[in-house]
Amino acid sequence: MKCFSTRGEAPAVDLAQALQAGLAPDGGLYVPESLPRPDRAALSADADLPHTAEAVLAPFFTGGPLAGELGAICRASLDLPLPIEALAPGDDAPARASMLELFHGPTAAFKDFAARFLAECMARLAADEDPGQPDRTILVATSGDTGAAVAAAFHGRPGFRVRILYPDGRVSPLQAHQLGAFGDNVSAYRVAGSFDDCQRMVKAALNDAELREQARLSTANSICIGRLLPQIAYYAQAALELVRDDATELQVIVPTGNLGNALACVLARELGFPIGDIWLATNANRTLPDFFASGEYVGRDGLATLANAMDVGDPSNFERLEWLYRDRDLRDARIHAVSVPDEAIRDRIRHEHATRGLVVCPHTACAMEVLARRPADDERPYLVAATAHPAKFAEVVEPLIGKAIEAPPALADLLARPSHAEPLAPEDDALRTVLRTP
Repeated sequence: MKCFSTRGEAPAVDLAQALQAGLAPDGGLYVPESLPRPDRAALSADADLPHTAEAVLAPFFTGGPLAGELGAICRASLDLPLPIEALAPGDDAPARASMLELFHGPTAAFKDFAARFLAECMARLAADEDPGQPDRTILVATSGDTGAAVAAAFHGRPGFRVRILYPDGRVSPLQAHQLGAFGDNVSAYRVAGSFDDCQRMVKAALNDAELREQARLSTANSICIGRLLPQIAYYAQAALELVRDDATELQVIVPTGNLGNALACVLARELGFPIGDIWLATNANRTLPDFFASGEYVGRDGLATLANAMDVGDPSNFERLEWLYRDRDLRDARIHAVSVPDEAIRDRIRHEHATRGLVVCPHTACAMEVLARRPADDERPYLVAATAHPAKFAEVVEPLIGKAIEAPPALADLLARPSHAEPLAPEDDALRTVLRTP
């Protein structure tokens, strides 16, 4: 399948080229030329995620160099636990509410699925390249979880080096330790600025044609279509499992910052899966709620919050969302955005532990708060995306629930390693110097 730029001023490219480039030459984001609906009759609710992903994504890869390897890519990258747990009903949840646990991968965050998929794709494409070429540089801006997932996915892979930018002091201590603990072909840089500064620097580097060629730049941020597409699969899987009646739709609440995970849910709906209203649960960064309230998009500096992985003031994937609804009114698309301030996050973490025995991270707490705010008579089936393991935010969660949280084994292993990150000024030239250094 061909991909186009959201800005319409770059030539169409094959999907494989789009996922290697990350950003289109005109500064836009790559989007697929069409959204082919899979044959739902051929999809089984009993299939595992790799099989569902292969069936859903096959039309996007048709005719490209990875078409014949898609099944192997899905099996190698998406064979992760994907529990869908029923939530105990109550005044703050309908009788049919479930939680999609996306945090059982190696770095305990939902981004493990897509990062592993992208790494498998890129490794196979690299195998066909001239072995004499320098390593490809995977450049990533992270507000907390993306960097670690990408580092884990590419760590130790020959032919790749990873450069991670994160806002110094604005990720959790555990996240910061993770980012600097990989070593080898992975380097972390703590930027004296916000996530939006990091994201701007990455985009500037990718838009620098000379630098992009010299450093063989790619990205694994959600601006890369190779990160976006595999996330569609787990929403498709959840919808197939939870909605067996064609007259019923699943309402989905997604914690979101840069809008990539939520956009994947929107795309799953566009592909014909039984998903109804989609709720974007944001923190105090109100760019998306303000847009849906007023119709005017105003990017701004990100605010620091307890749900730090969503501290984004100018979400990149809004450009894709706007493109998707270019012929329709986006505010009539059954997409809603709700802002949850820090105090409500704290209260929700306490409440979930006290009433359901659930321990949730601050991002998932935003989604649970949105669920609790639904109209009392709304008994439609709901799905909450749980995006990170609470142990990653122990300094926030543990004082609120009054007990320690045990880290998953893979996370505990990373915490036991030494960690190091280099300081970096929030300036494009500073990043250019880093990228030109072998």
